[in-house]
Amino acid sequence: MPPVTGQIVPAASPPPLSPAAALRQQARLLAGLLALAFLTSACAPPHPGTSLIVASKARIDSLDPVQASRSGQMQVLSALGDPLYAIAADGAIEPRLASGPPVLSADGLRARIPLRKGVQFHDGTPFDAAAMVFSLQRFMAIGTLGYQFSDRVKAVRASGSHEIELELKAPFSPLPRLLSAIFLTPVSPTAYRSHADKPLNDRFVGTGPYSLSFFNGQQQRLTPFPGYWGARPANGGIDLVTLSNSTALLGALRSGEVDVLLASGLEIDHQQALHRDAAAGRLREGSGPPLSIGFFSLLTDQPPLNNLTLRQALARSLDRATITERVSLGMRPPLRQLIPPSLPGSDPEAWPAYDPAAARALYRQAGYCNGKVFALPLTFRSDIPSDRLLALTWQAQVRRDLGDCLELQVSGMESTTAYDQLGKGALTLFFYDWIGDYPDPENFLAPLLGCEKAEGDRCAKGNSALSGSFWSAPGLDAELLRSSRIDGPERARLLRAIQRRTAAAVPYLPVWLMAEQAWSGSQISAPQFDGSGRLRLDQLRRLPEARR
Repeated sequence: MPPVTGQIVPAASPPPLSPAAALRQQARLLAGLLALAFLTSACAPPHPGTSLIVASKARIDSLDPVQASRSGQMQVLSALGDPLYAIAADGAIEPRLASGPPVLSADGLRARIPLRKGVQFHDGTPFDAAAMVFSLQRFMAIGTLGYQFSDRVKAVRASGSHEIELELKAPFSPLPRLLSAIFLTPVSPTAYRSHADKPLNDRFVGTGPYSLSFFNGQQQRLTPFPGYWGARPANGGIDLVTLSNSTALLGALRSGEVDVLLASGLEIDHQQALHRDAAAGRLREGSGPPLSIGFFSLLTDQPPLNNLTLRQALARSLDRATITERVSLGMRPPLRQLIPPSLPGSDPEAWPAYDPAAARALYRQAGYCNGKVFALPLTFRSDIPSDRLLALTWQAQVRRDLGDCLELQVSGMESTTAYDQLGKGALTLFFYDWIGDYPDPENFLAPLLGCEKAEGDRCAKGNSALSGSFWSAPGLDAELLRSSRIDGPERARLLRAIQRRTAAAVPYLPVWLMAEQAWSGSQISAPQFDGSGRLRLDQLRRLPEARR
């Protein structure tokens, strides 16, 4: 990179576009992307079947696994790379680049993982233990999510030509689920040798069913890899295109300009419209497992929500049924726990249900309702339309049912700014969402409840502080640690107990559950998802009758 020798002077801002002009601009962009998709497809070698165009709102700035932190990146990497293990649609753990389950030492501190033989990278070099060690050590050193691995793994080494050994910092029962995370997919040491300590953003050389033949932030061309060790993709390639306008994406699918549309980022009313189209037989619909939760974080270490009675009253003031119906149009089911119901330790009734009479009694106990209204600031992410509607809907519901006790003072803040303020204790009540990096309860509870330095019921340093609640409890971290060392029914019971303990203290207030969805044209097979919530791009195909 050349040295910086001057200042960057910002250009004058262009005049704002009208809605119609903005839509026309998006349409021109889509046309350009589709033309580019056609050209890159025409330049690629012939493949059986037909290439498909998959659209979403996710812009992809890097395809290096060490940079992966967003769902859009994970989606593309899942087609270009292989994990050691994969989560099937039914939740079962399946070996992929591993040839069998981890073999643990008696103390649970060493795990030997046998690797599949006969696998090659997209550059033709062989996959083996040395390549896997290179990739894992590189991820530990420079990965954005490197802590997910290095917090649990002390060292990784080759214990054979096709076997690796992980030295764990403590026994970790969800290890195969962690190793299913696509950001741990191996990369070719030959291709990445000069980038061992820095990202390689615009390329990817892995072992997956597709290789990358074109990349920019708004389009990625995936070509079936002829040397793939597993089943060949059902299509002749995938063009992933990005548009930021939900209306343009909706129109592109309905008109047949794109073959498949991912729901992430689409406005709720557009998702409902596509759902109705699918019900009427005009489109095909697929849903992944619900692995994303939406919730409020309550600032528990400062007034006014350092008052437990007020937090418990607030927990009974939330009418989830009304919110899910009016805000998500019934597409996001109500949620009263922090663990998605498909995972071990699920407790569907951990948090109290809506109960305005009980809420009123608690507000009175705290000194409100008798001519004194509890004014509570609520912050939502201003760049996410459904967040604003959620905040206003709850505000109206509270005004209707508990207006003499509680007033929600609603304001918006841009997401990036809000996340920065959250960990500084600046947001009293804030709504956001969370999806685990891999499907295990530990990846939902630890990021919200973990605490490195606790002072009684206050978390001074750790995940709980970063998540905006600053709540902890004596022995809670020990319980979280134990839950990651045991398995089976004993683990499920402990996870439920942790949830009940958390619900009683109300540092968080779960609202709804979300699942990734996708829609395809009537001439395309129905979208299928794996157990990690990612669309199976390799399973998409044009139906035989559509080719006649």
